[in-house]
Amino acid sequence: MAKIQLKRSNRNKDLKKGVDHIGVTCVFFCHDGKGNLLMQKRSQECRDERRRWDCGSGSMEFGETFEETVKREIKEEYCVEAKNLKFCGVRNVLRKNGKINTHWVALIFAAKVNPKKAKIGEKRKIEEIGLFPAKKLPKPQHSMLKKHLATVRRTGVKI
Repeated sequence: MAKIQLKRSNRNKDLKKGVDHIGVTCVFFCHDGKGNLLMQKRSQECRDERRRWDCGSGSMEFGETFEETVKREIKEEYCVEAKNLKFCGVRNVLRKNGKINTHWVALIFAAKVNPKKAKIGEKRKIEEIGLFPAKKLPKPQHSMLKKHLATVRRTGVKI
């Protein structure tokens, strides 16, 4: 398949995703296929939900497919390749970041990874990573984690 090159305007470069316009994010649950999830503790430098445990996610870049975004983000955050990528659903995420209303469209995926090869790829954004049984996840958790995980579980992915 030929990749389409799109030219992006710089006119709106100062607009903030999820605040000044609806942001699009791809959320991913990396698992080992044995009921364990690879999780990350967000650092103090993250835009929100600081020092909370999360599955992983990232904003789409202009011209990317959803799958390209997930694969790129998993590689950037955990330094591993995504296998058996599965689209699980979409959620409309309306919440507050402090006093600021935010709006994101979250496309939720599950991906099998080799957790033994995982390491922190974005040291500025990730404080710690770990492999946890899906029934006993660390706390405190990202405010959307349980809702996103419920979306994955409805698809029958083994986590």
